[in-house]
Amino acid sequence: MKKYLTGEIKSVASELKKLDFQTIYILLSVCIIIFISFTLTNPSFYFKYIQKDFLNSRIYWLLADGLLMFLIPVLSIKFIFKKNLKDFGFRIGDFKFGLITVFVFFIVMLPVLWIVSSSETFASSYPQGGAVLKENFLMFIIFEICIIIYMLGWEFLWRGYCLFGLFKVFGLYSIFIQMIPFFILHKGKPDIELFASIFAGIILGIQAYKSKSFIYCWIIHSLVMVSIDSISVIRYINKYYNILF
Repeated sequence: MKKYLTGEIKSVASELKKLDFQTIYILLSVCIIIFISFTLTNPSFYFKYIQKDFLNSRIYWLLADGLLMFLIPVLSIKFIFKKNLKDFGFRIGDFKFGLITVFVFFIVMLPVLWIVSSSETFASSYPQGGAVLKENFLMFIIFEICIIIYMLGWEFLWRGYCLFGLFKVFGLYSIFIQMIPFFILHKGKPDIELFASIFAGIILGIQAYKSKSFIYCWIIHSLVMVSIDSISVIRYINKYYNILF
């Protein structure tokens, strides 16, 4: 039995040595990042252990989670892989394609956002910092800046670190691989947004791949999120939930 187990262990060890280090590291590090996100950099942690303030807990989440998702990949690329950030989409890339797709996606999304926000339940979910943001313009601006910072980390994690980091082994399949956790992490959002995140993850993945940059994904995602909040505030202030103007 001992001889058999020793042989099996050596066999497994031999097979593991054939695996690509960067791919394994990225998959494991993403799990660790999400674990930390679930346990330490979320609103519940702040609310329970730091301060029972709803708005501040959301600001803490956006900044702490955003930096977590940005810094660990950046440090891993620079000091573990010893590679250039440009290899992971941290560059301007195809400027023309990037800006055109940002413009087209945003023009398409604006009427969609207006329509889905006609549901008072949907509109009341945003901004995620609570009702105070609908009545305090300065705090609304601060919160939106925090969202943009959060989106930098979010988009670099999925459309930069994962997509380009896994591409060597999985090729175009990496677009669909990064879409899966992106979709799962939308759990808790309105149903229509949860379902739409499947296609959004694929579209953003294609955009990053074609432009060779995650930056345009960051821009469009930030624009969409700020627009959702802005439209929701406008509807709340005017008590207007019709689709037509």
